[in-house]
Amino acid sequence: MADIEPLKPSNTGWLIADVLPNTFAFGWVRTEVPQSLLALLADPQWQPYVVFPAEYAAHERVLTAIQPPNQTAYGAPFLPGTPTAGMRRPLFVLLDGTWAEARKMFRKSPYTDHLPVLSLQPEQLSRYRLRRSHRSDHLCTAEVAALCLDLAGDHRAAQTLEAYLDVFTQHYLHAKNQWPIDLHSDAHQHLIQTL
Repeated sequence: MADIEPLKPSNTGWLIADVLPNTFAFGWVRTEVPQSLLALLADPQWQPYVVFPAEYAAHERVLTAIQPPNQTAYGAPFLPGTPTAGMRRPLFVLLDGTWAEARKMFRKSPYTDHLPVLSLQPEQLSRYRLRRSHRSDHLCTAEVAALCLDLAGDHRAAQTLEAYLDVFTQHYLHAKNQWPIDLHSDAHQHLIQTL
Protein backbone atom coordinates (compact mmCIF):
# COMPACT_ATOMS: atom_id res chain seq x y z
CA MET A 1 0.00 0.00 0.00
CA ALA A 2 1.31 3.45 -0.89
CA ASP A 3 2.23 5.58 2.11
CA ILE A 4 -1.04 7.37 2.95
CA GLU A 5 -3.36 5.20 0.87
CA PRO A 6 -4.85 3.35 3.88
CA LEU A 7 -5.81 6.71 5.40
CA LYS A 8 -7.82 7.90 2.40
CA PRO A 9 -11.58 7.53 2.94
CA SER A 10 -12.00 6.50 -0.72
CA ASN A 11 -9.52 3.60 -0.43
CA THR A 12 -11.02 0.23 -1.34
CA GLY A 13 -8.07 -1.98 -0.36
CA TRP A 14 -9.39 -2.51 3.16
CA LEU A 15 -12.63 -3.97 1.73
CA ILE A 16 -10.62 -6.99 0.58
CA ALA A 17 -9.54 -7.81 4.13
CA ASP A 18 -13.16 -7.53 5.29
CA VAL A 19 -14.21 -10.21 2.78
CA LEU A 20 -11.07 -12.40 2.87
CA PRO A 21 -9.63 -13.18 6.29
CA ASN A 22 -6.32 -14.44 4.80
CA THR A 23 -5.33 -11.05 3.44
CA PHE A 24 -1.88 -9.58 4.00
CA ALA A 25 -1.19 -5.84 3.84
CA PHE A 26 2.17 -4.10 3.77
CA GLY A 27 3.11 -0.46 3.57
CA TRP A 28 5.38 0.30 0.63
CA VAL A 29 8.60 2.25 1.10
CA ARG A 30 11.10 2.29 -1.77
CA THR A 31 14.17 1.87 0.45
CA GLU A 32 12.80 -0.63 2.99
CA VAL A 33 11.21 -3.99 2.29
CA PRO A 34 9.40 -5.70 5.17
CA GLN A 35 11.07 -9.04 5.88
CA SER A 36 7.63 -10.55 6.44
CA LEU A 37 6.70 -9.62 2.85
CA LEU A 38 9.85 -11.23 1.47
CA ALA A 39 9.14 -14.36 3.54
CA LEU A 40 5.57 -14.49 2.21
CA LEU A 41 6.72 -14.18 -1.41
CA ALA A 42 9.24 -17.00 -0.85
CA ASP A 43 6.83 -19.31 1.03
CA PRO A 44 6.50 -22.51 -1.05
CA GLN A 45 2.75 -22.83 -0.39
CA TRP A 46 2.11 -19.72 -2.54
CA GLN A 47 2.50 -18.90 -6.23
CA PRO A 48 2.80 -15.10 -6.28
CA TYR A 49 1.46 -13.05 -9.18
CA VAL A 50 2.02 -9.29 -9.41
CA VAL A 51 -1.28 -8.00 -10.76
CA PHE A 52 -0.58 -5.14 -13.15
CA PRO A 53 -1.29 -4.12 -16.77
CA ALA A 54 0.85 -5.88 -19.38
CA GLU A 55 1.91 -2.61 -21.00
CA TYR A 56 4.21 -1.88 -18.04
CA ALA A 57 5.93 -5.28 -17.87
CA ALA A 58 8.42 -7.21 -19.96
CA HIS A 59 6.54 -9.46 -22.38
CA GLU A 60 8.09 -12.68 -21.02
CA ARG A 61 6.69 -12.01 -17.54
CA VAL A 62 3.09 -11.43 -18.59
CA LEU A 63 0.28 -13.93 -18.04
CA THR A 64 -3.42 -13.35 -18.65
CA ALA A 65 -4.64 -16.31 -16.59
CA ILE A 66 -3.54 -18.56 -13.78
CA GLN A 67 -1.60 -21.34 -15.43
CA PRO A 68 -2.92 -24.92 -15.31
CA PRO A 69 -0.74 -27.74 -13.93
CA ASN A 70 2.62 -28.37 -15.58
CA GLN A 71 2.33 -25.27 -17.77
CA THR A 72 3.78 -22.54 -15.58
CA ALA A 73 7.37 -21.40 -15.89
CA TYR A 74 7.21 -19.74 -12.49
CA GLY A 75 6.98 -22.64 -10.05
CA ALA A 76 4.59 -25.39 -9.08
CA PRO A 77 1.14 -25.29 -10.68
CA PHE A 78 -2.21 -24.38 -9.19
CA LEU A 79 -5.70 -25.67 -9.90
CA PRO A 80 -8.68 -23.44 -9.11
CA GLY A 81 -10.70 -24.66 -6.19
CA THR A 82 -9.29 -26.54 -3.22
CA PRO A 83 -5.49 -26.83 -3.32
CA THR A 84 -4.17 -30.38 -3.25
CA ALA A 85 -0.88 -31.74 -1.98
CA GLY A 86 2.04 -30.26 -3.90
CA MET A 87 -0.05 -27.50 -5.43
CA ARG A 88 0.70 -23.87 -4.76
CA ARG A 89 -2.12 -21.46 -4.00
CA PRO A 90 -2.20 -18.17 -5.91
CA LEU A 91 -0.96 -15.14 -4.02
CA PHE A 92 -2.14 -12.00 -5.78
CA VAL A 93 0.13 -9.01 -5.16
CA LEU A 94 -1.99 -5.88 -5.62
CA LEU A 95 -0.39 -2.44 -5.64
CA ASP A 96 -2.78 -0.21 -3.72
CA GLY A 97 -2.48 3.49 -4.53
CA THR A 98 -3.20 6.04 -7.20
CA TRP A 99 -2.12 5.01 -10.71
CA ALA A 100 0.98 7.19 -10.47
CA GLU A 101 1.86 5.60 -7.11
CA ALA A 102 1.15 2.07 -8.35
CA ARG A 103 3.38 2.54 -11.42
CA LYS A 104 6.17 3.80 -9.16
CA MET A 105 5.71 0.82 -6.82
CA PHE A 106 5.82 -1.56 -9.79
CA ARG A 107 9.01 -0.02 -11.22
CA LYS A 108 10.84 0.39 -7.92
CA SER A 109 10.22 -2.98 -6.27
CA PRO A 110 13.09 -5.11 -7.61
CA TYR A 111 12.24 -7.96 -5.22
CA THR A 112 9.20 -8.68 -7.42
CA ASP A 113 11.03 -8.56 -10.76
CA HIS A 114 11.27 -12.37 -10.89
CA LEU A 115 7.53 -12.86 -10.39
CA PRO A 116 5.00 -13.30 -13.20
CA VAL A 117 2.78 -10.33 -13.97
CA LEU A 118 -0.90 -11.20 -14.18
CA SER A 119 -2.52 -8.80 -16.62
CA LEU A 120 -6.29 -8.85 -16.19
CA GLN A 121 -8.64 -8.62 -19.14
CA PRO A 122 -11.82 -7.11 -17.65
CA GLU A 123 -14.98 -7.43 -19.68
CA GLN A 124 -16.40 -4.18 -18.31
CA LEU A 125 -15.13 -0.74 -17.42
CA SER A 126 -14.59 0.34 -13.84
CA ARG A 127 -17.65 1.17 -11.76
CA TYR A 128 -15.52 3.00 -9.20
CA ARG A 129 -16.80 6.57 -8.83
CA LEU A 130 -14.93 7.93 -5.81
CA ARG A 131 -11.76 9.08 -7.60
CA ARG A 132 -11.13 9.88 -11.23
CA SER A 133 -8.63 8.13 -13.46
CA HIS A 134 -7.51 9.45 -16.80
CA ARG A 135 -8.31 6.05 -18.27
CA SER A 136 -11.66 4.31 -18.02
CA ASP A 137 -10.04 0.86 -18.15
CA HIS A 138 -8.20 1.41 -14.86
CA LEU A 139 -9.84 -0.43 -11.98
CA CYS A 140 -9.84 0.27 -8.26
CA THR A 141 -8.09 -2.16 -5.92
CA ALA A 142 -11.28 -3.97 -4.85
CA GLU A 143 -12.34 -4.47 -8.48
CA VAL A 144 -8.93 -5.96 -9.28
CA ALA A 145 -9.18 -8.28 -6.28
CA ALA A 146 -12.66 -9.44 -7.35
CA LEU A 147 -11.34 -10.31 -10.82
CA CYS A 148 -8.44 -12.23 -9.25
CA LEU A 149 -10.81 -14.17 -7.01
CA ASP A 150 -12.93 -15.05 -10.00
CA LEU A 151 -9.86 -16.31 -11.90
CA ALA A 152 -8.93 -18.44 -8.89
CA GLY A 153 -12.37 -20.04 -8.87
CA ASP A 154 -13.71 -18.32 -5.76
CA HIS A 155 -16.76 -16.86 -7.47
CA ARG A 156 -18.74 -16.31 -4.27
CA ALA A 157 -15.97 -14.20 -2.69
CA ALA A 158 -15.64 -12.25 -5.96
CA GLN A 159 -19.38 -11.51 -6.02
CA THR A 160 -19.40 -10.57 -2.33
CA LEU A 161 -16.49 -8.18 -2.80
CA GLU A 162 -18.19 -6.53 -5.80
CA ALA A 163 -21.44 -6.15 -3.83
CA TYR A 164 -19.56 -4.78 -0.82
CA LEU A 165 -17.82 -2.24 -3.07
CA ASP A 166 -21.21 -1.09 -4.35
CA VAL A 167 -22.50 -0.59 -0.79
CA PHE A 168 -19.25 1.15 0.24
CA THR A 169 -19.51 3.49 -2.76
CA GLN A 170 -23.14 4.27 -2.01
CA HIS A 171 -22.39 5.03 1.65
CA TYR A 172 -19.38 7.18 0.75
CA LEU A 173 -21.28 9.29 -1.79
CA HIS A 174 -24.30 9.68 0.49
CA ALA A 175 -22.11 10.75 3.42
CA LYS A 176 -20.14 13.16 1.24
CA ASN A 177 -23.35 14.79 0.02
CA GLN A 178 -25.08 14.56 3.42
CA TRP A 179 -27.86 12.39 2.03
CA PRO A 180 -29.62 9.80 4.20
CA ILE A 181 -28.47 6.23 3.73
CA ASP A 182 -31.06 3.77 2.49
CA LEU A 183 -30.33 0.42 4.15
CA HIS A 184 -32.95 -1.19 1.91
CA SER A 185 -31.39 -0.07 -1.38
CA ASP A 186 -30.75 -2.49 -4.22
CA ALA A 187 -27.02 -2.45 -3.38
CA HIS A 188 -27.71 -3.50 0.22
CA GLN A 189 -30.13 -6.20 -0.86
CA HIS A 190 -27.62 -7.57 -3.36
CA LEU A 191 -24.88 -7.68 -0.71
CA ILE A 192 -27.17 -9.54 1.70
CA GLN A 193 -27.96 -12.09 -1.02
CA THR A 194 -24.25 -12.79 -1.65
CA LEU A 195 -23.51 -13.49 2.03
